Amino acid sequence: MENQKDTGKILVVDDDGPVRLTLKAMITSLGYQCLVAEGGREALEVLAENAVDVVLSDIVMPKMDGLELLKKIRKSHTNTDVIIATGFSGKVNYAEVINAGAMDFIKKPIDLAELEAKLARGFRERALIRRLEQMSLSDGLTHLWNRRAFDQRFPREVERANRQGYQLFLAIIDVDNFKEFNDTYGHQEGDQVLFTLGQVALDCTRANVDMCFRLGGDEFAVLLPQTTSDQAQEVMKRVLHRFNEHQFGNTTLSIGIVPCRRNMDVPVAEDEEMMKTRADQAMYDAKNSGRNRIVCRD
Repeated sequence: MENQKDTGKILVVDDDGPVRLTLKAMITSLGYQCLVAEGGREALEVLAENAVDVVLSDIVMPKMDGLELLKKIRKSHTNTDVIIATGFSGKVNYAEVINAGAMDFIKKPIDLAELEAKLARGFRERALIRRLEQMSLSDGLTHLWNRRAFDQRFPREVERANRQGYQLFLAIIDVDNFKEFNDTYGHQEGDQVLFTLGQVALDCTRANVDMCFRLGGDEFAVLLPQTTSDQAQEVMKRVLHRFNEHQFGNTTLSIGIVPCRRNMDVPVAEDEEMMKTRADQAMYDAKNSGRNRIVCRD
């Protein structure tokens, strides 16, 4: 729990100044970082500029009450949880607050021990959810991101590249002769081929910049942001050569590379599907022209 307190950031929202100061002092004494806002609108401004883990909000406030703020947070800040606080226990009940999407409910005046317990439980639940989400997005064999993660990340990366004006390339990698290798040496050795390719992809790409995925079977993908066509091809050449150094029977790689530039005349979802289709086609062109090669359709 100590690590969670070191990084946990909590936003107190209350229109009563002395209450805000008291809650900030309490939360700081528990080891968390604390921000404050005097109402819902100011809270949304703070959230737009800061990554906040938990919002502790009063429910009765002018202009925007706690439930309306909760609704907006649920819509626009999905990684932020909300605890609703109220001194008017008859105004709203626990079930109503939880059904509205709050993580928890606490009555005012707030007791320090109760607040500590609720925050501790909240951060434990957040940590568990993060672990479960990570598991759901990871490939169990290679430990790369899986297809579900690719389907989530690809639209975001395309949008970010378009918005910030840099180039993004998508590489699709397929293992040549993999079925033959599996049939000859068995699935355990086949799994070693896939695991090794995953490690090669990670070793040859930029940590915390490029993104490597196992899409399923013997098909992999790499997203290469903020790079040129020549640089993307050089990265994939390293992947190809490093993989071949392992000499897994008759296996090699066919790799297709395409830029992911938005065509603003086409709906975004349709455009993204076309990008992936072009990458697949480039990979099949590599396979059909002899395998063990890279085709870039710039």
